[in-house]
Amino acid sequence: MASPVTTAGALSALSGFGALSHPIHHQHQHQHQHQQQQHHVQQSNLCSSECKLVEVHGVKVASFSVDGQELICLPQVFDLFLKHLVGGLHTVYTKLKRLDIAPVVCTVEQVRVLRGLGAIQPGVNRCKLISRKDFEALYQDCTSAR
Repeated sequence: MASPVTTAGALSALSGFGALSHPIHHQHQHQHQHQQQQHHVQQSNLCSSECKLVEVHGVKVASFSVDGQELICLPQVFDLFLKHLVGGLHTVYTKLKRLDIAPVVCTVEQVRVLRGLGAIQPGVNRCKLISRKDFEALYQDCTSAR
């Protein structure tokens, strides 16, 4: 059973943008902010920042619903299930390429949520997501390679 984790509004990530002090640049800055806000809202419609904890191999992991598909946090499942089986995350990416699996890049908001949950390290600013089916194929490849 999944338990939802609420996040700040979709536009909260843009709250740090301030106006430039020079008046000539103010109008351009405002137009740029508006374009960024529109882009962010469009991205948010495709990629949810609502995180759920789902069970994978008996352990709760972070997941997002992206385009109707449940995607789990790749670094988290690597840390929990794969790091003792393979040399490192680089090896995992090599295996993913060989298995023709393309992870989904997290949005900035999703990365913030994952850091807040402790699913990824505090200094991490990029993360990828993978479907449960693709994770199982990866896990099978890692366990059979021993």
